[in-house]
Formats: sequence, C-alpha cells, structure tokens
Amino acid sequence: MVQQLIPAGDFLKLTLENPDGLAPFKFSLNNGISGQVWDTGVICFEPSQATSDDLVLSCGVHGNETAPIEICAAIVQDILSERLLPKVRLLVLFGNPPAINAGTREISENLNRLFSGHHSKGAGLINGERRRAKALEHYVSQFYQQSHVTGSVTRNRSLYDLHTAIRGSRFEKFAVCPFLHGKPWRRAEFAFLAACDVHTVLLMQTPATTFSYYASNEHAANSFTIELGKVKPFGQNDMTRFAKADASLRALIRNESVKAGTYSDAQFNMYKVYRSIVKQTQDFKLHFADDIENFTSYPPGTLLATDGDIEYRVEQEGEALIFPNANVAIGQRAMLMVIPASVADNLQ
Repeated sequence: MVQQLIPAGDFLKLTLENPDGLAPFKFSLNNGISGQVWDTGVICFEPSQATSDDLVLSCGVHGNETAPIEICAAIVQDILSERLLPKVRLLVLFGNPPAINAGTREISENLNRLFSGHHSKGAGLINGERRRAKALEHYVSQFYQQSHVTGSVTRNRSLYDLHTAIRGSRFEKFAVCPFLHGKPWRRAEFAFLAACDVHTVLLMQTPATTFSYYASNEHAANSFTIELGKVKPFGQNDMTRFAKADASLRALIRNESVKAGTYSDAQFNMYKVYRSIVKQTQDFKLHFADDIENFTSYPPGTLLATDGDIEYRVEQEGEALIFPNANVAIGQRAMLMVIPASVADNLQ
C-alpha cells in the first residue's frame, strides 16, 4: 500500500478504490514527517518536532459535496509529495467513501445525524453510515489522545468539518458553530473564519448529532461545520472561489499565522437558531420554490410549510430559513428558522 500511496500521493484514489476498508499501515517521508493510514479515508501526519496543535480536517461526510473533498485531497497530496510541510499534528478524514463513489449525499442514512453515540441508538449499527460514524468518533478520540506531548502542555484541538450546501445561499459561505453549553466564543476562531472568506455564522442553541458538535462537546475542540458554497459534481467546482479557505487551512498546517486581522463584529452576519421545524408525517410539504436560498426571509405570517394539519408560518420580522429539506426521514429536522444575533456579550 505504501508503494501505491507514495510518491503520487493520491490518497483519495486509494480511498475510493477501497471504500469498505483499508488495513492500517505506516510510512515515513524524507522530510521527517511520519504518517499512518488508519482506515479507508483516514490518514494521520505527525511532524518531526513536538507541537501542541492537533488539527482535524474532515470532508465528504456527505458524498456529493465535492469541493471540500477536492481541497482536502490536494492538501494530502501536497504533504505526501513533500510540497507542504505540516508543523502540527494533522488528521484528515474523507467521511463517507461509498457515498462519494456513488455521487450521492448518503447511501442509507444522513451520516451527519449519527454522532455523539446516535449511531448505536434505536436499531443500532444497521448500516454503513452508522458503522462509519462510530469509527470516525473512535479515530478522532484516538488522534486527540495519542499526542506525544505530555505533562502540563495545553493542547490546541480543532476540527473543521467542510461541506457544501444542497441549495444556494444569500451568503455563499457560512459556518455553523455548535452549541457551547455556556462557554464563550473565541475571537481567534471567528477571525480564522473571516480569513477563509466566511463572514456568516449560525450559532446553535442546543446539542446536535453533527460531527462538529461531537468534537466540541466530547473533546473541547474548536470546531465548526463550514459550508463553502453549493453542491456540484466533481470537476465542476470553481476552485478559485475557495482560494482563501485553502490558503488559510494550509497556513494552519504549516503553523503559520493566518492572515485573519483583528476580529470585528461588523465583519459578520451573526444568526442564532430561533426554532427547528421537525418533519412529523409523510405529508410534510414546503411552500416555497425549490431554488429558494438559505437565509431567505419572508414577512411575518407567510406560510412556510405544512405537515398534515399543522401550519408553519413566519413568526417575527427578520426570521430567515436555512437547510430546508422536505425529504428527510420522519422525526428529523426539515428546516431551521434563524434570527439575527450578537456574540458581544460572550466573547473571549
């Protein structure tokens, strides 16, 4: 396997040729970087010098969200080809290889609704997405716990879960900040988002089953779901639109200062979740066009959705919709309604 991986460095190709699993193996690069493949789509890099930074990049949790997959594949290829030298510990995850191969969001179930142990609830580990969610949790835990730096050194843990959205957005790029259970938001993290050309942030108000919430809640990682645009097939992404995000991620990997500037509230469109609309029956229906963009708002009283006899209408001025999807399973979130927010009173 080492001969297949190096020097071409096409870890994505190796992953997609072995979607159901790879036997773990180790390798070393001439520049002192040591690496391990833990599974299909799971590759870890250790720098030669000790570091207090542990960075996880994940993509392909939804298989048809190709731009983040291409970004991460290029980063890994440049590391393996010794064009990019990591100076932090780095774990790169390609979340759902079977769905990537199929060009679909999922095979059986939404992988990003199965973390924090939800993979084993209900019917249990009955499909590939549930088993993969459990495995990804294990690999993230293993990565954070295997640091060679011990003693009083404080670890700087981060996880950025990269996505693209089903539909367009009033704000092309935006981030979802998981619920922090009262802990303050960090200026440095918002400044990093701005450096990635992400100037809209959705602040979650409750626990979730997403990968970013798992990393934040279980491992105290600085963690975001980052939406970089709209879903497109491989080869159809305008990668210049992600240049700032790519450059900022590479700067993190090199342990260089990201050109983020000083955080300012005026740089951002901040929103918080006002309510979550959950699909109750098969009769759930959205009452707006399929191409309506995320963060679209309507006047109070506007009918948004019906679910049998239940009507959902805009309740207040400035309320906007995000992630509408009538095709989710019964009991899952079909849409979030968000309102403008501020982080000024809980920022460090």
